[in-house]
Amino acid sequence: MPPIHVMIKPASGLCNLRCKYCFYADEMENRSQASFGIMSEKTLENVVKQTLRFADGQCTFAFQGGEPTLAGLDFYRKLLQFEKKYNVKNVRIEHALQTNGYVLDEQWCRFFAENKFLIGLSVDGIKATHDAYRKDAAGNDTYFHTLEVAKMLDISGVDFNVLTVVNAKTAPKIRRIYEQYKKLGFSWQQYIACLDPIWEKQGQQEYSLTPKVYGQFLIDLFDLWELDLKRGQQPYIRQYENYIGILLGQVPESCEQRGVCSCQNVVEADGSVYPCDFYMLDDYRLGNLNEVGFDEVNRRRSEIGFVEASLNHAQRCKDCPYFKICRGGCRRHREQPGTAAGENWFCESYRMFFDARLSQLKEIAAMCKRQGGNG
Repeated sequence: MPPIHVMIKPASGLCNLRCKYCFYADEMENRSQASFGIMSEKTLENVVKQTLRFADGQCTFAFQGGEPTLAGLDFYRKLLQFEKKYNVKNVRIEHALQTNGYVLDEQWCRFFAENKFLIGLSVDGIKATHDAYRKDAAGNDTYFHTLEVAKMLDISGVDFNVLTVVNAKTAPKIRRIYEQYKKLGFSWQQYIACLDPIWEKQGQQEYSLTPKVYGQFLIDLFDLWELDLKRGQQPYIRQYENYIGILLGQVPESCEQRGVCSCQNVVEADGSVYPCDFYMLDDYRLGNLNEVGFDEVNRRRSEIGFVEASLNHAQRCKDCPYFKICRGGCRRHREQPGTAAGENWFCESYRMFFDARLSQLKEIAAMCKRQGGNG
C-alpha cells in the first residue's frame, strides 16, 4: 500500500487575509455550505484514527486553508497526542502546513521546529506585487509583516519554503522577484499558476494569468535558475526539478506535471473528504471520516471516476511533440470555459517554454545522469 497523504482544512475557508485571487473562497461560494468553521476535537481524532488505521509505512498530515493557524496552537498539540494514541503500527508521520504567517509568533515557531513541521509561507514577490492582492481583513498591506515572519521561522530553525502565486502582477516582475528572494535567502521556492474562478471563462479577472505572460515567465525564471545552477547556487524550484526528473524517467512529484490526478484526500473541517483541493464541491464529496474509513472513501472515488476523468487529454495534445514532458498540465486548467475540450489554458505557455528551453533541460538531465543524481 502506498504512503497516504491527508490534507486537512482545520479552519475550513476562514482566513485573516482577503486575497483577491483566492481560489478557495471561490469554491466555497459554489457549494451548498460555504464554511464548516473550526474542526472539532472529535473530528480531528477521527481523522487521525482513520488515517493511521489505513496507513502502511508512512503518512503525511498537511494543513491548509483558508488559514490553518486560526484553529489555534492547541489544535496541533492535540494532533500530536492523537497520533501517539493511534499510531499502533509505528507509521512514520510527517507534517506540513501552508500559512500566510499572519498570526505566527515565537511560540508557534518553536512548536514547528521541535515537531519538524515543513512550512509553506505565502509570499508574492516584492512589495508592489505582494500587496496588490494580499491585503488583510482591514485592507492593510501585509508584505513587511510576512518578511518578519520569514526571519522568525529562519531564526527558529524551521524548515520552510516560499509559495508564490504567478498572476498578472508577479509574472512580469519575476526577475526582480528572483533577485529579491536571493537577497532574502529563500532557497526553496514554489511557483503556483493562478486559478481563475471555477466554471468561468479564463483570463477575465484583473489578476488573471494569460498564456503568453505565463510562457514568458517560465522562460525568464528558467534563465535565472539555470545561470545559478551553473554557479552551483540554484534554489530548489519544483517545476524545473520535476521536468528534469521526467527526462530521467522519474515520476514527477507534482500531479500537475504527471498530467493525471493522483489519489488525494482533502479533509474539510467537518470531516468530509474530497479528491482534490481544486474540486471541494458537493458533487465530489467522497464521505465523512466521522462515519466511514478510507476503504469507503476510495470506493466512492472509484465510483465517480475522478482519477479516470483526468485522462481527458485532447488528441491535439497527445500528438504534440512535447506531450511526454508536458503531460497536459493540471486538469482544472483543462476544464475551464475558454479552451477546447481537453486542452490546457496554458498550452501556448508550455509550447513557448519547450520551444525555447527544452534543449537546455535535456543537457541538465544528461549532466545529472552522468553525476548519478537529478536536478
